[in-house]
Amino acid sequence: MHFLKKLKLQIIFPLLILFIMPINIYAYSKYIIPGGETIGIEVNSKGVLVVGFYEVDSKYIGKDAGFLVGDTITKINGTEVSDINEMVNAVNSEAEKDNQLDVTIIRDNKSSDLTLDMICDSENVCKTGLYVKDEITGIGTLTYIDPKTTIFGALGHEITERTTGERFEIKDGKIFKATVTDNTKSENGSPGEKNAIYDEGVTYGSISSNEESGIFGEYTDELLETKALEVGTKDDVKKGEATIRTVINGNEVKEYTINILNVNKDSSIKNILFEITDEELLNETGGVIQGMSGSPIIQNEKLVGAVTHVIVNDAKKGYGIFITTMLEEGDKSVD
Repeated sequence: MHFLKKLKLQIIFPLLILFIMPINIYAYSKYIIPGGETIGIEVNSKGVLVVGFYEVDSKYIGKDAGFLVGDTITKINGTEVSDINEMVNAVNSEAEKDNQLDVTIIRDNKSSDLTLDMICDSENVCKTGLYVKDEITGIGTLTYIDPKTTIFGALGHEITERTTGERFEIKDGKIFKATVTDNTKSENGSPGEKNAIYDEGVTYGSISSNEESGIFGEYTDELLETKALEVGTKDDVKKGEATIRTVINGNEVKEYTINILNVNKDSSIKNILFEITDEELLNETGGVIQGMSGSPIIQNEKLVGAVTHVIVNDAKKGYGIFITTMLEEGDKSVD
């Protein structure tokens, strides 16, 4: 968690369409496998993201050249760059010829070119004055796997770049094994977090999309043996008792009780307001914690949603997204 259309019809048509259209126009299954497993997440950017500036010989040459935090570098002197290694190689190659770079960037979905005057020392080591990154790594929770399509969804919200606060535009990514070692408890005003160790050698799936309602991709490992649950619609979600599936120690997924306080069908992702009531979970975590994003919400034997946010000033409470919102986005996002 460091670390998701309107069809206008003429008034004479709706009754006919209700009779001839299938109830579920999406490809997702009626029964899907609930997650709850803590996963490591790595996403790679489309290009190289500018996240800050540093001083070179008392000058901020990157800022002076017109760069802004959030710009994505895609070319150096016409050579495409998709990660930091390619950018470094392109810069070093050009440094032997000229200290001036023509840099193509994407800003607000528009491409433009900037001229950057590097500062190089006697050994031809050049500095750009730009802090950049090309990937984000963290942990979250797997929400579901569709057993028929092998599409998975996780997090229930988008991955944002911390410096810019904007959605991280990804090229690709992966989910992999993560084991919870302990938890930093949430307190009112200070959200806690899961602490985990990674094992990137054990990959569960590939990420193809980072959307407002979560991350989505293809699950490539063996399917979980967890019993598939019926998909709950927005109308199925009611005030009252429910459970969430999550990990608070090691890799053991357990169910914990919550109380759904309100259901909001008008919000894009903050649909289910809930409060944790399970004493075991409260004793361990103090409430909703970072890394819990994506934990499935189950009510009346149906998978109805996923945890997305903690309410900072009341850490026992949080928000969840409708599972149908994630499933619909997953179907659109994964080819």
